[in-house]
Amino acid sequence: MGDDTPRLKLHNRVLRTLGVTLAVLLVLAVLAGGLGVWTVMRSFPQTSGSLKVPGLTAPVTVARDAAGVPQITARTADDLFRAQGYVHAQDRFWEMDFRRHVTSGRLSELFGASQLPTDTFIRTLGWRQVAEQEVTLLDKTSLRYYQDYADGVNAYLAAHSGAELSLEYAVLGIQNPGYHPAKWTPADSVAWLKAMAWDLRSNLEDEIDRALLATKLTPEQIAELHPGYAYTQHPTITTLGGGSPATVTPDAAPAGSTSASSAASALADATAALAAVPAEQYSDRLEEVASSLDALPRLMGPAGDDIGSNSWVVSGAHTATGKPLLANDPHLGAVMPSVWYQVGLHCATVSPDCPFDVAGFSFSGLPGIIIGHNSRIAWGFTNLGPDVADLYVEKVADNTYEYDGKQEPLTIRHETITVAGGPNVRITVRSTRHGPIITDLSDGYAAIAKDQAGRFGVPAQQFQLSLQWTALTPGLTANAIFAFDTAHDWATFRAAAASFQVPSQNLLYADVDGNIGYQAPGLIPVRASGDGTVPVPGWTSQYGWIGTIPYEQLPNALNPPSGYIVTANNAAVGPGFAAMITEDWDHGYRANQIEVRLKKLLESGKNLTSKDMSAIQSDTYDANAAALVPILLAVGAKSGPTSGATRGAALLGGWDHHDDGDSAAAAYFAVFWKNLLADAFARKLPTSAPPTGGDRWFAVVDRLAQHPDSAWWADSELGTSDRDEMFAYAADQAWKEAQSRLGSNAKNWRWDGLHSLELTNASFGSSGVAPIEWLFNRGPYPVGGSSSVVDATGWDASVGYRVNRAPSMRMVVDLADFDRSTWVNLTGASGHAFDPHYADQAPLWARGETRPWPFSPRAVAAAATQTLTLTP
Repeated sequence: MGDDTPRLKLHNRVLRTLGVTLAVLLVLAVLAGGLGVWTVMRSFPQTSGSLKVPGLTAPVTVARDAAGVPQITARTADDLFRAQGYVHAQDRFWEMDFRRHVTSGRLSELFGASQLPTDTFIRTLGWRQVAEQEVTLLDKTSLRYYQDYADGVNAYLAAHSGAELSLEYAVLGIQNPGYHPAKWTPADSVAWLKAMAWDLRSNLEDEIDRALLATKLTPEQIAELHPGYAYTQHPTITTLGGGSPATVTPDAAPAGSTSASSAASALADATAALAAVPAEQYSDRLEEVASSLDALPRLMGPAGDDIGSNSWVVSGAHTATGKPLLANDPHLGAVMPSVWYQVGLHCATVSPDCPFDVAGFSFSGLPGIIIGHNSRIAWGFTNLGPDVADLYVEKVADNTYEYDGKQEPLTIRHETITVAGGPNVRITVRSTRHGPIITDLSDGYAAIAKDQAGRFGVPAQQFQLSLQWTALTPGLTANAIFAFDTAHDWATFRAAAASFQVPSQNLLYADVDGNIGYQAPGLIPVRASGDGTVPVPGWTSQYGWIGTIPYEQLPNALNPPSGYIVTANNAAVGPGFAAMITEDWDHGYRANQIEVRLKKLLESGKNLTSKDMSAIQSDTYDANAAALVPILLAVGAKSGPTSGATRGAALLGGWDHHDDGDSAAAAYFAVFWKNLLADAFARKLPTSAPPTGGDRWFAVVDRLAQHPDSAWWADSELGTSDRDEMFAYAADQAWKEAQSRLGSNAKNWRWDGLHSLELTNASFGSSGVAPIEWLFNRGPYPVGGSSSVVDATGWDASVGYRVNRAPSMRMVVDLADFDRSTWVNLTGASGHAFDPHYADQAPLWARGETRPWPFSPRAVAAAATQTLTLTP
């Protein structure tokens, strides 16, 4: 995958264990027909006729539409979830099995010793241990539903094995022929919530980045590279704390400003923490942690501030139907199959004993619907992004650690990792009161710590890093899913949200009575001091957590005067909000543009329709380009006629700043942006903290561009001394790179000639072995959009132009008639390579189109192309 391959990919290690020769032989068998075709197709599920499923008490119908999306109807709630487990297993069992091995630190059991670093890290965090504790916290009804779901999965496993389950098992069998999947358990389902929380954990990468930058930069320089939220130029979700929708136009994106007191306070907190424990004393361990994080499987997508989502809701006062419209498109990893599974769950007769009539997006391996609607309400998620994870620098000596002047014993547990093709490995996990020590994972980590020992005058001590994270405390989130699915008004929705503790999300709401609302749930820590932006001393209670923000004090809103609510990971509250949620909000560029589009439509007197909502989801306006292109035009005007800066300016002169796939100007600007970040910033930063682009770097460059003489623009090796010279240099380099990649004739350049999406199988898709990748991957699909635009097909500017995160689904719910709602998944319903529904929705998704979303019994029956009856 060239320069677009992320560092330390799990998948490369997995597939190297299989061997190129064996992989080629397998593909030849597939291509040869006969046995190969049978091997591929034998796992395709039966989707019509009837099947016996042990454990059911009455027949269940599974009606699938032309995209293979199932709508399940049962007489009892228990049968409904048994059937959901069975259907998930039909379509996605390999994905489920792979995920549970990741979340329990058991990849070595599948793929051998190459996975020990990953398993060791996840065992250290203890995801599975926490999940098992959370199962004990389930209320009796929820536990019953989780067990029903597991029974349905196990009914499918009892009748299928090996390649009958999925093609991946045929590939795995070449290397690990003795593997047989274990029965499914409720803990397997609940553990998936740990992966969801991990990938949505917010600012841990920013925390590491600031500390690494501190080894080279001053606190003021670090603050320039991590600017605060520009409250005067970007909207907040609610008006709490002095927040308000910002008034912006799509043609003007001026440099923003942060609340002066907020910025000064944040800088003072970070400076004090770094002074107490200078980052250069543990920078090697920080880099090891950063590498460990990069190496972990990302089941939801890139972590931290690379993950975003859009969701907004408009009241009936502004719609053509007089009822609300709700849109949502979570931005997650571009994986195959999609992390989402579309499904409807319907009780034949809705009653207190069988209260479900709900449809939407589920997770394979988890019962219920995560995002969607029932017959009364609709809801969507975006990541709130609170600061819920802190790194502590610990003074460790033998099996004790210092805390408030005393040596306290470490908590110690032992784990045994089963390794395919090799001996079992025993690991020791040590924890402080804050959490597990994550720089205590190998002899290499220990050696680094030993080298750094004694820096604070205590020679026998070693510095280690521990992680405190809200998801490592057993919670109630697993109960919340069924509560959302059966909520019927704002009060019951908020009651469900109270249990949704990790990960904290922005929850948008609408109901058939015309109400719209917003709720931020979750466990968000309150700190004794500090702001969570950098690692802090663990040997004192000064920086400890002293509680969480009470649920009733978390931001919420019902029927705001504006008649709409926009959430796009931007600040939920203003700078005067009583509690600190985070210092690392998304910087609000997507939220700006969504509000701009809504306001323009409303000011025109138009009543909004579902099509208007979908059109906004496909918006490609690039606020970064709008801010920087005027500078490039001025620079080009005073450059030589044959320079790249002048030629680039000619190309950009008439551009509307939209990153459309067929735009030559968008292609050139993206190449310029990548070169500018590399030339002006990457050369001055630690190699482990490169500029990746996205919203934070939009804000950094936008603000520094207002200071043409900033030292960031000067580079003696490149011969630049100010902003215009740096822009001219980067523009020249960009012209040369664009010509080498896209050809000498700029009229033929297209952004989607550089910017494409390859749907990559989560377990086998990044092997570097072309035949295996051919089996499981699909694409590339040329696409428009970009990082931190509404059509958020994000890319990492430190790596290349290919999409690494994207809208993982899109939906628009019409509260006037649920059958007029629309949805689309990134890939398809099936997890079986070569199944007709493996990637059949991807072309629609790439074109920005959606599919009809039937909900009523009449609409479901009309859309059904196949119907399967599951019988006892």
